[in-house]
Amino acid sequence: MEYRTLGRSGLKVSTLTMGTMTFGGAGAFSAVGKTDLDEARRMIDLCIDAGINVIDTANVYSNGISEEIIGEALGGKRKGDVLIASKARMRIGKGPNDEGLSRHHLIRECEKSLKRLRTDVIDIYFLHEWDGVTPLEETIGALDTLVAQGKIRYVGCSNYSGWQVMKALGISDSHHQPRFVTQQIHYTLEAREAEYELLPISVDQGLGVLVWSPLAGGLLSGKYRRDSPTARQLAGWSEPPIRDEDRLWRIVDVLVEIGAQRGVSAAQVALAWLLGRPAVSSLVIGGRTETQFRDNIAAASLMLSGEERERLDAVSRPPLLYPYWHQQLTAKDRFGAADLVIDRSGI
Repeated sequence: MEYRTLGRSGLKVSTLTMGTMTFGGAGAFSAVGKTDLDEARRMIDLCIDAGINVIDTANVYSNGISEEIIGEALGGKRKGDVLIASKARMRIGKGPNDEGLSRHHLIRECEKSLKRLRTDVIDIYFLHEWDGVTPLEETIGALDTLVAQGKIRYVGCSNYSGWQVMKALGISDSHHQPRFVTQQIHYTLEAREAEYELLPISVDQGLGVLVWSPLAGGLLSGKYRRDSPTARQLAGWSEPPIRDEDRLWRIVDVLVEIGAQRGVSAAQVALAWLLGRPAVSSLVIGGRTETQFRDNIAAASLMLSGEERERLDAVSRPPLLYPYWHQQLTAKDRFGAADLVIDRSGI
């Protein structure tokens, strides 16, 4: 297992992170998975034995049951150098303050997560989603309090747009308060929108990138093809949205072809492509079974050739939007490292 430094921090994270959205299976999350405590213990041991040192969860996953299962499985003790990442922002009750990133909600939910996880500290605490109602000064001030109290060590954001990330970083810098060291974002061969703003920001501002749902909810696993309904469709799960199904299946075709040539699964090829992208620190992998985890873990040691990467780039290349096409025509002689993240071959 390879370990990468998370952004501008000194924290080393494995290139694969264990995702636990399947733990519990309560409410809407039953469509994703229903991993119970005994199975969770086996999966956690499997991942730790493979060298994975980050377990990712959130307060909203099965209404806190995912965190409870992790706490029970670890027995209140960290195994080795295991890091725990959790999140807050989503609605977790019916009250007016049961969602958002207010000081009230954020501190309260962090303290509840600590109890469920049976730990004194959360290593990486993510703002799970943007809150346009709460002033960022209040949110970042709450994170500052939690860091000062020793309840969290590093902070990050998830599902923010480019301007939202930069505004938050500006406030952190001007107030000398904790700065995001990472983003957790959706980024796959099928969904490359992050290359327009989020990955360049990560390169420029020194943010690590954790990728959630790196197989697009299983669509890039190679298990499903054009004429077969997918598990997520049958379960009524709508993330991520697919806007061009023909393009999706063309991408899957290439993944399957490369996988067959290399003697590996299409899923491993899709994950290996992501691990070669700029700023990517770790991929959050999940699974309903140990077999799925074992297959995904094998991607950590798969190196794609330049020709294989070009085939995947070509079949998935996003359109070059404005102002990027204009910059390509008039400014490419003065591009910096962040500018070069964007695939400009499609102009």
